[in-house]
Amino acid sequence: MGKRLESWEKEFKDHKYLIILSVVFLIIANVLNFIAGMYVEKKGEAAVSDLILDHIPAIDLTFLFVYGFSAIIIIIFLYPLFYKVHELHIAISQFSLLVMIRSFFVSLTHLKAPVGAIIATEAPRLYALLDFQNALFFSGHTAIPFLGFLLFKKEKIGKFFLIATIVMALVVLFMHVHYSIDVFAALFITYGTYKVGEWLFKKVNHDSSKD
Repeated sequence: MGKRLESWEKEFKDHKYLIILSVVFLIIANVLNFIAGMYVEKKGEAAVSDLILDHIPAIDLTFLFVYGFSAIIIIIFLYPLFYKVHELHIAISQFSLLVMIRSFFVSLTHLKAPVGAIIATEAPRLYALLDFQNALFFSGHTAIPFLGFLLFKKEKIGKFFLIATIVMALVVLFMHVHYSIDVFAALFITYGTYKVGEWLFKKVNHDSSKD
């Protein structure tokens, strides 16, 4: 146990500046997410029909929508913190990049949430500051667990994130809080974002190793 703790401390110290930089990146990403969310809350103009939503009932799955999703985000950060601290900055940076790109897409899409959407009004205040009713394209609830799968697909926990991706996709569809295109597009965009981040952050790591 002592050797493991010493190894953890060494890895953390070796990567502390990259971790700090990634946290700054995370803060910027969440600020942009908030700005984009507030923008579409005011700009959302109309709801449209959806082939899938029109044929499935609306079911209240608020607990999974709020707390299940929050747990997924926490695990994305805690897993590398405890078990792969040398990759913690990568997980934070990939998450931040995804949030930033989603903020950009959200600001371009001015639809209202689908008719009959079950809105999570009982969510904690911090959660409510990061999740917006009309922030639709693309689905963060689908994208973030899928990012977890891409980050840890070689680990056992990767299976958890893959299952969580499917569960969250079903949750947002059955709650009618996202259009089906928001869910399906999230998988493709997240993969593209992940590959861009993989190239970008490897370059950052390589440059930092020269210092």
